[in-house]
Amino acid sequence: MASAKDTTAKDTAAPPPMPMIERRRIEAEILKHVYETLKESHGVAVAQKAVADAVRRSSIEQGARFAAMQNGETSIEGFAALQPLWTMENALEIDVIEKTETTFAFNVTRCRYAEMYRQMGLGEIGHLLSCQRDGTFCEGYDDKLKLARSQTIMQGASHCDFRYTYEKAEG
Repeated sequence: MASAKDTTAKDTAAPPPMPMIERRRIEAEILKHVYETLKESHGVAVAQKAVADAVRRSSIEQGARFAAMQNGETSIEGFAALQPLWTMENALEIDVIEKTETTFAFNVTRCRYAEMYRQMGLGEIGHLLSCQRDGTFCEGYDDKLKLARSQTIMQGASHCDFRYTYEKAEG
């Protein structure tokens, strides 16, 4: 029989993190209806701008939350350590190109996020729901973290080319 102490320990244990792909699926289910409603009432351009703006705000806020969890001690290493949240459950297949104290470069060769959005009928805005987050997340996480990317699977490329750089403080 478990003691009260054992029960308390179980009750206070943090639940396992929700895979990011599952979080994005839930968000997309809601945003799909918002997008369709706005598209009907205001047109495609307004609907896409509204979704893009909302996702951008959410992404910046999420970046700030992750930075706060690192007690403001952000770095390229700390950022790279977050990657398993996005790759969990094989959501992304990646090839790391370079990882240094100022660079994290990799290619995504399979993106289940893109596959999921297409299956949900959201292929036309999948880049707004996920791809645009990659750069705007940096704004909330640390303005020294920058993303350069020239292509995405979501928009028809064979792979996504992520090239993150972290500007070191001069001093």
